[in-house]
Amino acid sequence: MLRALNTSSTGLEAQQANIDRIANDLANVNTDGYKRENTEFHDLMYETVKEPGARQGATVTTPVGIQKGMGVRVGSTHKIFEQGSTKVTNNPYDIMIEGKGFLPIVLPNTGETVYTRTGNFKLDSQGRLGLSNGALLQPTITVPSEANTVIIGPNGEIKAYTNEGESVIGQVQVVNFVNPQGLMAMGNNFYKPSVGSGPPNLAVPGEAGTGTILQGALEASNVNVANSMIEMIGAQRAYEMNTRVMGVADKMLEATTNIVR
Repeated sequence: MLRALNTSSTGLEAQQANIDRIANDLANVNTDGYKRENTEFHDLMYETVKEPGARQGATVTTPVGIQKGMGVRVGSTHKIFEQGSTKVTNNPYDIMIEGKGFLPIVLPNTGETVYTRTGNFKLDSQGRLGLSNGALLQPTITVPSEANTVIIGPNGEIKAYTNEGESVIGQVQVVNFVNPQGLMAMGNNFYKPSVGSGPPNLAVPGEAGTGTILQGALEASNVNVANSMIEMIGAQRAYEMNTRVMGVADKMLEATTNIVR
């Protein structure tokens, strides 16, 4: 019975982690560029009472054995980088990546290069493209103050149109990773590479397996509310069943204790 109590407690902890993940996904259902998460569970170690194939006598072997499981644990949590839906804004400085890849961003305070799928850019006081928190797009792109129109092509080439004519003012570049699920989330939809993700591979949009750029649109969150609600109900039921197992094990332990008394 004590084993059942311990095993059920690991189930409660695992389902709590599952609910925490679902809550975070639903909280970010309207966060542009947000990627939903997935939680993987692994069973714990087993106590082997009898190994499969153990001998019984001189010639007889058992086809199966006896192993007692000790519960479950959270094996990993990682992002699901499937494409989110397109949200048209008609803002010339909003861009989204249609396909794989990330936009390189430099943080204002540390100067660290991080990566994002969020492309709701704005102009700062110097005309540079950056996010609302001050992080600048890399390489730095400065829009001239006299520009009447700014066009960003699918290949990331940025052209400014002034009264004097057309000029190329920069090139949006995207970064891809061998294993995007190995990226470390930092908040603000920023990611930084790790040993698991591999180094960043810089490319022109549309080349080396990367996606193309769409101007005047943003990538919405890829959280599916209906699926998340179904997962939440399943996690709740699993949590309740583990509490019931704990209650049954506690009553059995109480009955056994009364017999001894």
